Amino acid sequence: MRLRDTGFLLAFSTALLPWGARSLAQLGVPLDLAAWFPLAFIFGVVPFIDAVCGDERRNWETPAQAAQLESRHFFRVLTMLVLPLWLATLVWCTWQFTHLPLGVAGMLGWLLSTGVIGGTLAINPAHELIHKPGRLEPLLGGILLTSVGYQGFKVEHVRGHHVHVATPHDSSSARLGESVYAFVPRALWRNVRNAWRLEAQRLRGRGRSAWSWRNEMVAWYLLWLTLLAAFGLAFGPRGLLFFIAQGVIAAATLEVINYVEHYGLTRREISPGRYERVTHHHSWNAPQRYTNWLLFNLQRHSDHHAQARRRYQALLHHEDSPQLPAGYATMFVLALLPPLWRRVMDHRAIAAAR
Repeated sequence: MRLRDTGFLLAFSTALLPWGARSLAQLGVPLDLAAWFPLAFIFGVVPFIDAVCGDERRNWETPAQAAQLESRHFFRVLTMLVLPLWLATLVWCTWQFTHLPLGVAGMLGWLLSTGVIGGTLAINPAHELIHKPGRLEPLLGGILLTSVGYQGFKVEHVRGHHVHVATPHDSSSARLGESVYAFVPRALWRNVRNAWRLEAQRLRGRGRSAWSWRNEMVAWYLLWLTLLAAFGLAFGPRGLLFFIAQGVIAAATLEVINYVEHYGLTRREISPGRYERVTHHHSWNAPQRYTNWLLFNLQRHSDHHAQARRRYQALLHHEDSPQLPAGYATMFVLALLPPLWRRVMDHRAIAAAR
């Protein structure tokens, strides 16, 4: 258990990837090529490490063990420490982008690398934090999401996605046969729109204006504009554009993962507009040990949807959940190749629906 616990410290290693790129450049690798190192590691090396480290299928065995896991502050502190680490990484990456003599290929590589790291290091822990009770953890999660310009996720994910997952009403559940290139733009637009709509409904239900200062979306967008101005003042127009672009890429990275997590799975409609209860059968699961360390057990996504308040360290692996044939890094790349994706995934999704 101790090894499994401390393995989650590897989540912080993602922040080292930009430093690795700079180190390669200092060792003589062409700068424009070194800028792509984080992507090469995430999508090329991580699947290899997954194969070496194997799978993690063990679960807690008694409710007392689960309660003990849930109560340990070590796990909670890890996700909260991500906020200063990510903000420092983002500032450093922006400084490098505005000062290094990058060519077009290098700028693209550095921008994509920073955005994908944001989707991994910022949005993923934010996803854990926004589900938790109290004020502190959701607040930290909201700040993380705002740093990548996807603040609406805090509202829509909890009150929209988890309610409507695996139904036609969900913005983040991909339909069978739908390509990732059709899904991601639709998901990005609908998630932002739904977040504003959900907040407006909540306020109207309390007899307040949708534009009240109590509107959570207004507060998060004010924070985003403040961050935007800060990056513009500190790094100039190039830094301002970098801040916006890395956020778009981070949000798109998240939605590709949503595509992987829910592709083709549906809940049975039991009456018009009413669907069966969400269970661990309505999300794809993956047991790769290393990636689950990197992503705070995100690949145990089936149990997360069945028990959304359960902390990441106590999530269960369900053998009878729909199982992905590989970890998220591999499936991310596969999703970008629709004919190959459908060949691998369609028959699995159809079988899971039976």
